[in-house]
Amino acid sequence: MDDVDAVIARAQALAREAFIAAAGPGGQNVNKVATAVQLRVDVYALRLPPPVFQRLRTLAGTRMTAGGELVLAARRFRTQEANRADARERLAELLRDAHDLPERRAKSRLNRIGKTARLEGKKKRGAVKAGRGKVRFD
Repeated sequence: MDDVDAVIARAQALAREAFIAAAGPGGQNVNKVATAVQLRVDVYALRLPPPVFQRLRTLAGTRMTAGGELVLAARRFRTQEANRADARERLAELLRDAHDLPERRAKSRLNRIGKTARLEGKKKRGAVKAGRGKVRFD
């Protein structure tokens, strides 16, 4: 877990913030004050292991640019400080999720009785469908 915390701390240190005008509720305050924050982090500078980087790229989706920059926009709150904290928390959550190893799927095992029951069901279904052909009056 210390490794994850170190990566999060490094990402927080490398993050660049830009405050932009937010849309939505807030009255005239929205038109005057740039409260939304855009957080940018160069993912290559984090030196993530390849499997973690792949998971991060999948989780980030369109939030990651072709140049390997992660862009998070936070505009949920009315103040810069709250949006800034929200963006940083979302960055930390994204990095934690990327470090979580997905559980391996256990291969399903079918016994002989289950296999024969499945094949019998398929034969019955096939017979029903075969009986649905065109009616011929010979």
